[in-house]
Amino acid sequence: MRYTTVIFDLDGTLLNTLEDIRDSVNHIMRKYGCPERSLEQIRMSVGNGSGVLLEKSLPEGRNTPGFDEILDEYVKWYEEHNLIKTAPYEGVTEMLRAVAASEHKLAVVSNKPDANARALVRHFFGAYVSVAVGEKPGIARKPAPDSVRAAMRELASFPYETVYVGDSDVDLKTARAAGIDCISVGWGFRSPDFLREMGAKTVITRPMELVKLI
Repeated sequence: MRYTTVIFDLDGTLLNTLEDIRDSVNHIMRKYGCPERSLEQIRMSVGNGSGVLLEKSLPEGRNTPGFDEILDEYVKWYEEHNLIKTAPYEGVTEMLRAVAASEHKLAVVSNKPDANARALVRHFFGAYVSVAVGEKPGIARKPAPDSVRAAMRELASFPYETVYVGDSDVDLKTARAAGIDCISVGWGFRSPDFLREMGAKTVITRPMELVKLI
């Protein structure tokens, strides 16, 4: 076995969260009289946490009066409306079941707020994933390696035995920063061609392909 530990990104890798994120952003846009965002605009804005997402969505970005309060409002609204359309990608649950059955240690790291990330992982994948780490004080968001390193500490794993699985350029940068291998997935928020342009060495297009690589 090449790896003992597999750490996954969440949005765009395990869960298709895009429509619930878009709908939550547009709730805020409507409330504050701003143009609504399309699914494609949201797709290209996610990956760096809620603050960056809202910064890219509001016309005045972080210069918007009361930005921090609006951000808090968005986070709260999304936490209360994140199970409406969100679901695992086809084949993901079966893949996790197979990886867990092969006695790999599994974790999820996300740029979502920590409580939100843990709740989603517990709801959808609690039978297979034992550790989830999101953004919180003292843990810088990806592409900083903090969340990956926190997950490895919790699992008592070392970089040489750990692989990171994600769908974006942020995930590639995160794996490099943490000093671990990366497998990119082509079914999420970024295309396989884009991922290869960003330096991805291994791109899979179906979840069960991962089982053969680890």
